[in-house]
Amino acid sequence: MNSKERIAKAAVSELLEGSVINLGIGIPTLIPRYLPNDAYYIHTENGLLGVAELDENSIDVERVNAGKLPVGESIGASYFGSSSSFAMIRGGHIDIAVLGALQIDQSGKIANWSIPGKSILGVGGAMDLLTGAKKIIVTTTHLANDGTSKFLKECSYPITSNRIVDVLITDKAIFRWKNNQYELSKIYSDVTIEEIVNHTEAYFAIPSNVEIIEVKENGE
Repeated sequence: MNSKERIAKAAVSELLEGSVINLGIGIPTLIPRYLPNDAYYIHTENGLLGVAELDENSIDVERVNAGKLPVGESIGASYFGSSSSFAMIRGGHIDIAVLGALQIDQSGKIANWSIPGKSILGVGGAMDLLTGAKKIIVTTTHLANDGTSKFLKECSYPITSNRIVDVLITDKAIFRWKNNQYELSKIYSDVTIEEIVNHTEAYFAIPSNVEIIEVKENGE
């Protein structure tokens, strides 16, 4: 299991059965393969409620998510226009949004739509989701490709919203917003707290009851 799969699997523990859940581009799209049953209603802002793990034997090139990747559909799935989909988001009908991020800072803000000096295809739905969803989860690798921390004191890229992210899940740990700061909630058994501190620029609280997520020898 690679780091992105580890993050996606860990995110499932933060999802409640019966919830309407929007999955952003990147790591969040891996989540359906780890859902234990079909009691989760996966939403994509281009107009589908009922996203399921893709069956490689029944790919429909016109059935895609917001990142234009093919997806499966669950029994009872419904399709609608993008305007209706965003009305769901802005109307507060999305229980949980799971987003990717370029950066997140210790004040709870994320940057996930623009890198200065590089062209972008579009802003996407993250700004709306950060405003309209009831709970925000961010999934991202702990370190950038150059080895620097993505969990910072302050984002250096343009922030997406002033909305505070409720839960941050990386390939090293899970952090939860509590008492106006992030608190280390869980770590993987093959990672130490010292390692997390050394690879994190942001400040976070370390309680005495940090939960351990057991990782098998093969990384699963």
